[in-house]
Amino acid sequence: MKDLQLRKVSNHTPFATVYQLSFEQLKQGLYSVRAFENGSVVSGEKLTSAFFFRYEPNFYGLHAELEEEALLITAVELLECLSPQFKHPFVHFVGVTEEDALLLESIEQVQMLWNSPSLWNYIEMFEDELVVHLPNGESDLQKEFLTTAIYQKLAKRGLQLSDVPSLIPFFKEGGWPLQQDRTVGHLKVALRLNEPEEDSEEWLLETVILSSSSSKHWTPAVRKRHLPMNEALPDKWKNYSEEIRQTQKQMLELLMLDNVSDESFLHMPLSDAEVRTLLRDKFVKLTALGFEVILPGWLKELRKTKMRVRVNAQSGSQKSMAGLDDILSFRWELSIGGEKISPEEFRKIVDEKREFIRIGNEWFRMDADWMAKVRELMDKAEKENWTVKELVFREIPEELLNPSLEEEEDAEQDDPLFAFEMQRSLLAYVNQLQEKQGLPSVKLPKSLNATLRPYQQQGFEWLVFMRNQQFGAILADDMGLGKTVQLISYVLHLYEVLREKKPTLIVCPTSVLGNWQKELARFAPTLKVHTHYSSSRLKDEEFHHFLLKESPQVVLSTYGTISQDVEFLDSIHWAVVTLDEAQNIKNMQTMQSKAIRRLHGDHHIALTGTPIENRLSELWAIFDFIHRGYLGSFKKFQDEFIVPIEREDSDQHKTRLRAKIRPFLLRRTKNDPELQLNLPDKQETKEFCPLTEEQAALYEGYIQESLAGLEQMSPFERKGRILQMLSKLKQLCNHPALYLKEPFSDARIMLERSMKLKRIVELTQEIVERGEQCLIFTQYIGMGHLLQHCFFELFDWDVPFLTGSMRKEQRDALVEAFQAGDFPIFLLSLKAGGTGLNLTAANHVLHADRWWNPAVENQATDRAYRIGQTQFVQVHKFITIGTIEEKVDQMLEMKSALSAELIQSSQWLTELEEDKLMELLKLG
Repeated sequence: MKDLQLRKVSNHTPFATVYQLSFEQLKQGLYSVRAFENGSVVSGEKLTSAFFFRYEPNFYGLHAELEEEALLITAVELLECLSPQFKHPFVHFVGVTEEDALLLESIEQVQMLWNSPSLWNYIEMFEDELVVHLPNGESDLQKEFLTTAIYQKLAKRGLQLSDVPSLIPFFKEGGWPLQQDRTVGHLKVALRLNEPEEDSEEWLLETVILSSSSSKHWTPAVRKRHLPMNEALPDKWKNYSEEIRQTQKQMLELLMLDNVSDESFLHMPLSDAEVRTLLRDKFVKLTALGFEVILPGWLKELRKTKMRVRVNAQSGSQKSMAGLDDILSFRWELSIGGEKISPEEFRKIVDEKREFIRIGNEWFRMDADWMAKVRELMDKAEKENWTVKELVFREIPEELLNPSLEEEEDAEQDDPLFAFEMQRSLLAYVNQLQEKQGLPSVKLPKSLNATLRPYQQQGFEWLVFMRNQQFGAILADDMGLGKTVQLISYVLHLYEVLREKKPTLIVCPTSVLGNWQKELARFAPTLKVHTHYSSSRLKDEEFHHFLLKESPQVVLSTYGTISQDVEFLDSIHWAVVTLDEAQNIKNMQTMQSKAIRRLHGDHHIALTGTPIENRLSELWAIFDFIHRGYLGSFKKFQDEFIVPIEREDSDQHKTRLRAKIRPFLLRRTKNDPELQLNLPDKQETKEFCPLTEEQAALYEGYIQESLAGLEQMSPFERKGRILQMLSKLKQLCNHPALYLKEPFSDARIMLERSMKLKRIVELTQEIVERGEQCLIFTQYIGMGHLLQHCFFELFDWDVPFLTGSMRKEQRDALVEAFQAGDFPIFLLSLKAGGTGLNLTAANHVLHADRWWNPAVENQATDRAYRIGQTQFVQVHKFITIGTIEEKVDQMLEMKSALSAELIQSSQWLTELEEDKLMELLKLG
């Protein structure tokens, strides 16, 4: 066949509708396509109809995917739908931009080659990849597009890349493009597999002819079986003899059957092994290429059967309680169709890769992949001497535990495919790890100056148990449930009962360093505590000498200090390394996180009220600290969990991850009825405030002004600019003076320019007049100063404002004074005052502006709503109507529901798509 040259498709029909197309490549081979007609957006349904007008493989658009008004379409669908064979006769497509036009032109230029067998003259296999050499040295875009389309076409037909080398001769000889229908006139040539006769072991493979006018399968009479096809065929079909011969020849070549003549009709006996090869590999390839294969009825309808497996795990130890390092023994019981199979017979079946097994008069089609996994599990369990520890934390492949959808209506559903049983002592041990139940009782240290609640006693015993078993631990109780006293009880146990000699290191944020000093002095006055902090702290050899000479039992330090001093701290082996507010190491690439993970201790403990604040990468960082290597490398964790959970919201992977982390995580919430906390009620209300005319005009003007410059920016710059705009607009919602960077004027005038400011001041006045106390949180320093200005001018109140720059001594003094009732209002920046402080004197919490993360807001609220609170707590959240604040509030409502799960997989604001960010900007 003469090679076709690439050429551009001729001009469109003069009266055709013109659609302008805009393409966005979501990933290689997948595009999001939007259409415009005369400047207006074409609906997704209309675009789908135009694209798939004649395209049967997608059922004329029935299976098309839409995202809003965009059509999701693959490279192969673009190539075929825009070809003369399938293209809508009265719709013409042009590009919106030069890039869009270039893509359309590239598609047009490769279409003639795509629809011709000569395509395969320009393709070769190189290191398991297809390499395309276009005849006229066309662009990289055309090569990439054509290569991707070929991959997709093969995959759609169920063909592997490994199949291609053997298929290239077939493709070159007319087998390309792939066809669904391979009829010869009104006839169809097929291969038929006949099962062995009752007294025979041989199968029969033969060629048969199917006619549209008859339901019977035609084969030549016995006396004509060896004649040339032209002579064996009935007279009415002789005109088709050459095409029939050619079709049979193609099928035989694809099956790679040796020593078979293609001049006469196939009639070939086969052994069991040959049939298994054809069934497993070759017939699949034939049907993928559009050829007909006829199997025995029972074989076609036979579902894959999974062998029933029952395994009993026993500890080899004679102790009444299983130990972590006890070696396990396993007893395997296997059966097919109710008939027991010995482990030796099973291994033989797997080794022979048998797919079809006859037991008595009944045939079974085995799931060979599933059986291979069972075999692998059996071999590993017996050869590797699994211990109890490996059993508890090793992931048994999910396929072994869950039947496929086909088996859901199985009459034997109550008899699981993979039943796993454990002896009683082993089961009790697993229950301790997974459920935190039945933990060994541990007496509280005598010198502990506190009475623990039952759930706190359980937390203390769990920390001791995890140390004994050499497991790291995450104590993830809600804010205010007393993680500090549980940890202090555990540390006292080390030195009072276990007589530990090495020191314990506790790392915390600077804002709670004073709180730790006071809590240790209050609950454990016998502990010798050293604070490693401030510019005058000991360093290097001087610090090492101090540890040897003074032998402090607890060293308190901060994340920033550890980051600076890690070069000499990482050589110390601690009894325990504890991280308070462990989410501080969530960003694993930061110097701070890397420094913390360099520390060494006999036991690593993480304390956090928000074990997963943003992304699953944070969970990996914390686990890399408490139990290094357990979640594997970050790349492996990303592939196994982050991608399926955060991108696809996979419940199946969430369940797997929960099961995997559960033994290391103890989390209780305030709403848990089992804790019997008897906390007072908390009520949250939203205070919706309108914009003033000045604010509305500035809001609209800023959006219009900013949007005008966005078009010239790159996508990365544009997203950054939009996020910057969001922050500016939030400040405008607080007050125009903050947005305009104006100096503060008369307080009464300032109140009239912002309804939100006015409402906050009015509500605060009511609270103070009733003799109550309140906390006011804001994320903007300017808003805090503005509130201070108004309170002083209007009421002569000197309201303190706690920010990140405030010295520790001043911070501690203010907290004490507020708790003592010395002043009624405490202003706090959200980040500096959101964690670690105990401010239960307040019974009102005001959020002047909303944070992107509901967990951060809840932490701030928990400064007042925590153990020790005896009053009804009211939380007031101020929201400006119709603005970004109201839209963020709606998003926070959704995120709050999601955060109730252990694993949060929702996207945060900074990860929203650009169009969703743009939606937040609009003034409602």
